[in-house]
Amino acid sequence: MSQDFYESFEDRNGGSSGQRSNALANKVTRVLSISYADAEIRDALRFLDTENVQNTPELRRRLRWDLQKEVIDCNSSIVKEFGQVAEQLKRVGSTISNLNRCCEDMRRQMAAARQENAPVLDEASTLLAQRQDLEKKRQLLDAFNKHFILSNEELMVLTSTTEPISERFFAVLARIKQVHSDCRVLLGSENQRLGLELMDMSSRHLNSGYQKLYRWIQKEFKSLDLENPQINAFIRRSLRTLAERPTLFESCLDSFSEAREHILTDGFYSALTGSSANQVNDSTMKPIELHAYDSLRYIGDMLAWTHSATVSEREALESLFIAEGDEMARGVQAGRDSEPWSSTDGESFDGPKALGDLVNRNMAGVARSLRQRVDQAIQGQQDAVTVYKIANLISFYHVTLTKLLGSKSSIMNTLTSLEESAMCQFEDLQSDQTVTVQAELTQATADLTAPDVLNDTLTQLTDLMRSYESSLAPVESREQNFHPVLLKTLKPVLDTCESLARDLEMPANHIFLLNCQLATKKALQPYDFTHSVIEQLDKSIESATAKLVDYQHAFFLHVSGLHSLLTTLIPLSDSAEDLEKILTLPPFQTSALSEASQTLDDFLPSALMDALENLKRLRDTKLAGDLTSEAADRFSEDFEFVEGRLAAADELLAGEYGDEARSGAEEDAGSQDRARMRRRKHDAPPLRDLYPRTSAEIRVLLS
Repeated sequence: MSQDFYESFEDRNGGSSGQRSNALANKVTRVLSISYADAEIRDALRFLDTENVQNTPELRRRLRWDLQKEVIDCNSSIVKEFGQVAEQLKRVGSTISNLNRCCEDMRRQMAAARQENAPVLDEASTLLAQRQDLEKKRQLLDAFNKHFILSNEELMVLTSTTEPISERFFAVLARIKQVHSDCRVLLGSENQRLGLELMDMSSRHLNSGYQKLYRWIQKEFKSLDLENPQINAFIRRSLRTLAERPTLFESCLDSFSEAREHILTDGFYSALTGSSANQVNDSTMKPIELHAYDSLRYIGDMLAWTHSATVSEREALESLFIAEGDEMARGVQAGRDSEPWSSTDGESFDGPKALGDLVNRNMAGVARSLRQRVDQAIQGQQDAVTVYKIANLISFYHVTLTKLLGSKSSIMNTLTSLEESAMCQFEDLQSDQTVTVQAELTQATADLTAPDVLNDTLTQLTDLMRSYESSLAPVESREQNFHPVLLKTLKPVLDTCESLARDLEMPANHIFLLNCQLATKKALQPYDFTHSVIEQLDKSIESATAKLVDYQHAFFLHVSGLHSLLTTLIPLSDSAEDLEKILTLPPFQTSALSEASQTLDDFLPSALMDALENLKRLRDTKLAGDLTSEAADRFSEDFEFVEGRLAAADELLAGEYGDEARSGAEEDAGSQDRARMRRRKHDAPPLRDLYPRTSAEIRVLLS
């Protein structure tokens, strides 16, 4: 704006008026066209305000010169200051040049030094690389020695007998086993020499460690007390570790079993006699042999002690060998894998079975002593019942111990042999008793009751059945197992009774046989393992009772006089011809039929009493009454048959004089009169008049 102002001022003084007016107009136009919103205009105006410029002509004329002068002064000061800067830059340039010269000198010196020291640097680099390589090898060697090589201290812990078995020993042993296992990795490399040497060394150290452990266990077993619940924990761990060497482990178990066998045998001897094998008496122990006179108790005490010792031995060995899961099984399996030649069957290790075998080996001495003494007691016993109770007692312990030891142990073989020996002795005694019974039982008793020999046999058999009932024989085979005893004990006596019954007359033979069979059935019924024999007895009883019923029936027929009438009428049919024949038959003539009727009347009042008198020697009175009642019923049926035939004959005779046009009711009412007329024609009364008893009366009188 100030520049426009100066230009307008110069134009006004220097040009013509026309030109000036045009110029002025132009400038005014330019001034008016200037936007005061322009930043430069605002800065110029702001500068004028700060200078306190008065808007006077003089000032307007000098404003441009003053401003130019101020600009020149400012430029002069700037040039002066830049001169000082240039001087300083010159000094800096001189310094830089000096520095460049120094650097060049140093560069030349360094190049010369590098050229002179290059062999030394190369050698130093080589040495450094070798040093790093050696350091790596040293670290690798240290790690290798730390992993594969045992220190002298560790070797002492592993192999020296002066060092005790401790956690340190098992740690070193575990480490050498790991070393031995890791040697297989070295054998897979190209150079196998190191692996072979290390494996040989680790094998020697490992064998030395197992030998030390084996000797220590052998020493501990000599003083080991299985009854002490506080068994050394290191023994359990040592056994599990030694199981990895089957040969040493088996040898150790053999020694242990031998020692335990001696200890248990000595304990059995002490229980028998009250003193140990060293003749040291124990006043607190009551000797089993004090009851040697009572074979059953004597053998029971020995078997009870054997069972208790077996259970205690198994529990102690369980805590010693398999108390902590399957650690022992894993150890044995690892040993079989490392020594495949030591296992012949190829089966996996069965802990419970191996434990049972070990208990069996430990109890072998007791089994031998038990067999000798029990067999001696059995052979000296002459009572069959006692011998059978002994056999059942042995069978009870046989079943009980089988659950602990299995069926193939020496104790099981001993008990099986003793049970067979007892049964053989029982059978021999029964055979002798059978011979005696057959010699004593020569005739039936006078009152036809069961003979004393049979009663004694049943009493003995009851004792045998009670003993067998308390045994642990399987339910499904109880009857089958006891059946031979029944046959051996009972059959000879019953056969002898049947033989004696054949020599008796009727009905004494069947009464005697029934008394024997009923007594036998009564003795057998309470037991569920005698069903087959009872069924056979029931068949025999049914046959004998049927024959007695037949006898009573025949008694009724003969004594009542009905037999002759019945036998005469049975062959005849219901035809008129046969009915007419009845009048001509001898038993139905007037005198004979009247006599038969009188005989019947005389018989009926005491018929039942007379019939029961026939069976008075039958011990079962109820059965006697039932048999007589059945015979009476059959007699009543026979009488009803005779009555019907007689009535039919009378009706036939009466029908010949009747009026056929009469009703059936009238014919029935006059049948008796017509029968009488017919009989009068033949000079004989009707049959029912001569034989008037009715079947209803018979049933009432015989009830």
